[in-house]
Amino acid sequence: MAAEIQQQIQQLRQQLQEASYAYYVLDAPIMPDEVYDRLYRQLQELESDYPELITAESPTQRVGEQPATQFFSVKHNIPLYSLENAFNFEEFAKWQERWQKVAPPLTPGQEGNAPPLTPPYQGGGIEGNAPPLTPPYQGGGVDGNAPGLSNKENREITAPLSKGGLGGVSYVCELKIDGSALALTYENGVLVRGATRGDGIRGEEITQNVKTIRSIPLKLNLDNPPPVVEVRGEAFLSLAVFEEINREREKAGEQLFANPRNAAAGTLRQLDSKIVDKRRLDFFAYTLHLDRGNEGNTQWESLELLRRMGFKVNPYRKICYSLDEVREYYEYWDTERRNLPYMTDGVVVKINSVWLQKQLGFTQRFPRWAIALKYPAAEVPTIVEAVTVQVGRTGALTPVAELKPVQLAGTTVSRASLHNSDRLSDLNLHIGDTVIVRKAGEIIPEVVRVLPELRPPNAQLFQIPSCCPECEQPVVREKGEAVTRCINTSCPAILRGSLIHFCSRDALDINGVGEKLVQQMVDSNLVHSAADLYDLTAERLMSLERMGKKLAEKLVSAIANSKTQPWSRVLYALGIRHVGSVNAQLLTERFTNVTDLASASAAAIEGVYGIGPEIAQSVYQWFQLPANQSLIERLIAAGLQLQSEVKSQDSVEISLPLAGKTFVITGTLPTLKRDEAKDLIQKAGGKVTNSVSAKTDYVVVGEDAGSKLEKALSLGIAQLSESELLSML
Repeated sequence: MAAEIQQQIQQLRQQLQEASYAYYVLDAPIMPDEVYDRLYRQLQELESDYPELITAESPTQRVGEQPATQFFSVKHNIPLYSLENAFNFEEFAKWQERWQKVAPPLTPGQEGNAPPLTPPYQGGGIEGNAPPLTPPYQGGGVDGNAPGLSNKENREITAPLSKGGLGGVSYVCELKIDGSALALTYENGVLVRGATRGDGIRGEEITQNVKTIRSIPLKLNLDNPPPVVEVRGEAFLSLAVFEEINREREKAGEQLFANPRNAAAGTLRQLDSKIVDKRRLDFFAYTLHLDRGNEGNTQWESLELLRRMGFKVNPYRKICYSLDEVREYYEYWDTERRNLPYMTDGVVVKINSVWLQKQLGFTQRFPRWAIALKYPAAEVPTIVEAVTVQVGRTGALTPVAELKPVQLAGTTVSRASLHNSDRLSDLNLHIGDTVIVRKAGEIIPEVVRVLPELRPPNAQLFQIPSCCPECEQPVVREKGEAVTRCINTSCPAILRGSLIHFCSRDALDINGVGEKLVQQMVDSNLVHSAADLYDLTAERLMSLERMGKKLAEKLVSAIANSKTQPWSRVLYALGIRHVGSVNAQLLTERFTNVTDLASASAAAIEGVYGIGPEIAQSVYQWFQLPANQSLIERLIAAGLQLQSEVKSQDSVEISLPLAGKTFVITGTLPTLKRDEAKDLIQKAGGKVTNSVSAKTDYVVVGEDAGSKLEKALSLGIAQLSESELLSML
């Protein structure tokens, strides 16, 4: 009986999976909704009676019963690099010149079009070569050709090959979907992890939310799946769903989402997967990584494999053999993208050959073999009704144009940054001016230019005020700077900004202390500096509006837990100008306690590898101010970690095997993760930096090493394998 039930469950799952694939991926339903619902209920009832037979890939497991309490940071198995942007064809042509200069010499047959394919990839001409299509290219541009583009398939490569890989290389052009990047991990064909992009190295684990996206298979459509499959793609909201969500939020009196991209990102971070499920996110897959490295010979073949696995792959892709063909594709979709049911903001161009991709590798930030060719930002006219001035945590005054609301790139825009005094002077902006507004990078609204011929009579020129709008103290503009600043350390705006930064995730990561709570605490005079946070009690917090005992106690506990954060995070949290998290790490490796750093000269600070004169002067000046010295004393008294457990490089015992040596790690090591290798080197007295220079002693080289190895070779710096590094240790 148990075997019969198991077989029945498997059959139902297979039927439902095929129906979901047909409906959500192929957009070609194979059964009525009523039939699907009946089969789904049958499966639910059987799994309820036999819970031991429930598996993670079952269609019933897409939506979790219990909301998550929080998301956890996870390290990506393969980094999610961002793409370099080109905003016109001149920049695109320069990108092509750059990769051609570093490409290895190519020989006929190795030029990066589809190499000879082996079963089961023969036939059809669709993996790596443009498919044999006939006019009028029916099917909505499926299999690589946008409708209306010329048919240039299956050609012989006759362009002469020259040094640096010039000629004969094809590109795959894909629409750049405006959504939120996801990293998916499958083990033995089953989805085990979904994560946001984050910073490209680490993201947030949101597997339960990812499972609610019907176009993401819970189980790969493969009989014998590889042990591990990594898939990258874009989660997005269709325009119709986005408008429906905003209509519902407007009825409920909730704040509207600014655009589909923000709505998708916000949806993915919902703790309750039932809410995510209701928002009907969609997904296009665009990158495939297999543990045994047989993703395919070409990007085109990888996309076809993704489609066979059960993923939704954007149909409007095309293989191009020249800049003219790329331009044709780009210009066609500049117009036609407005007829798509989702938002796009450009075209992604990738070298088709996977072999050539691996040869070219990556810079520190981007793959050399791909680029995003962005469309120009839409520009619209509107009227400046007023100008307000915002004060940031460093005291910088930023003028903001208050605009007559206007639709721009799918959102309503009513404000736009004017940046600084120099920008205001260039614009010659008057209140009441008609201005042209666009979105910088299609995200941040900005004023492009003023139309002075439409200026109303008696319009008033706007100028940066001479006093801070928050504290009414005089402001200053230092020589050589474009920014005007308030220098009153007691300014409420500076205090609010510094507290928000102090509690942020990359600083002391005090959970629950956000912008709204900081505003309340400052307005109620509960805090006047970051040190005051550590004097707060639950009783004092309960004096704030909508603050219950349980939440107050939770906040006090979170603040107390922040005392364990390391010295580098505390230094970053202080909000010293120009000191980011990386610079803070460099400084605390050299100055292992706050006393040493506070007493150091600007020249000594500048002597730290990676610290320039501007940063050094900023740090030195910060510690000279009595108010900041008082803050440090109070933080020490509160019990924060203002010293490192690791000894200063100057005091490292000579017995440590790597004492005084500087290392750079590049590529993927065979067994060690990069953080693990870095930790081993540092514990052995060595120093790990991010860039290669004449001061570097060794470069530890793994698979797919990039520009760092090239620079090391040019400087004659010694290279180490992982095994050689371990031998030194």
